[in-house]
Amino acid sequence: MSTLEDQHYINLITQGDSNAFAVVVNRYKDMIFTLALKMVKNREEAEEVAQDTFIKIYNSLNKFKGDSKFSTWIYKIAYNTCLDRLKKNKKEDNNISIDEFSAHLIKTMDNALSALEEKERKQTIQNCLNLLPSDDNVLLTLFYFDDQSLEEIGKIMNISTNNAKVKLFRSRQKLAVILKKQLEPEIVEYYERER
Repeated sequence: MSTLEDQHYINLITQGDSNAFAVVVNRYKDMIFTLALKMVKNREEAEEVAQDTFIKIYNSLNKFKGDSKFSTWIYKIAYNTCLDRLKKNKKEDNNISIDEFSAHLIKTMDNALSALEEKERKQTIQNCLNLLPSDDNVLLTLFYFDDQSLEEIGKIMNISTNNAKVKLFRSRQKLAVILKKQLEPEIVEYYERER
């Protein structure tokens, strides 16, 4: 949805047209549900988080100032709603040690992934992303799959652009460690011999 279209529907909703909100829900429901599912890792809870997010969006629509894209503002609300749910449930995230990380590991993983078929590669990456802690999974998804800029990610996650850049680098390191453990050892060994 374009910025002008967003603003048009925001104006209609703030003027009391509740049908206009159905358009906003329809346009952003998949985006919010996907983010929630990646963070809370439970379909039913993700659906609840998505509903809570839309309630918050509806109740705070008059606070949207247009400082960022509407989708970024919505992402931020969804992200914070997910964090609240995780805190409420006190779920422990897996912590991946980056001690195993070495300078050539990301390059090795990129080479090894190139050897896999496209479909298999996408599935492997998705499976490995799901093994990451929620913040890392969301950060990598926002940057690589949703094409969000570091500045937009910073706004969504309530951190500086530089902090988003550092976190992205660390998340890539963690993903590389997971990929190394998940890929067939002979593929990794082959590419390590080639370096």
